[in-house]
Amino acid sequence: MATETVIVVVEDDANIADLVELYLRRDGYRVYQAADGETALRTIRDRQPRLVLLDLGLPGGIDGLEVCRQVRATSDLPIIMLTARDDEVDRVLGLELGADDYVTKPFSPRELVARVEALLRRSDAA
Repeated sequence: MATETVIVVVEDDANIADLVELYLRRDGYRVYQAADGETALRTIRDRQPRLVLLDLGLPGGIDGLEVCRQVRATSDLPIIMLTARDDEVDRVLGLELGADDYVTKPFSPRELVARVEALLRRSDAA
């Protein structure tokens, strides 16, 4: 895998964001973090990632669902939602808005990296 594969982690809990970054960097990814929706949209625009890991519950005026909507309006960028919202309605809404996968907290960092790699393989094959 190329060491320059960029992933944006959108997560307001610094401990979770750092854990995810640690596991992704260990596998050779370049990671940028964003803790709110506005920063997420700016980072996605500026860094042109190959994939976004997106929390739904973000502080400020732009939540994760709105980030997903705005990204989907202009891009097929792979998005994995990583969230504590585990109700069926939340999962369905996230997928209907354009998420490619939905992972609930608590999660296994190793499984998350495996899902990232699988989604990147599928997007490369498309």
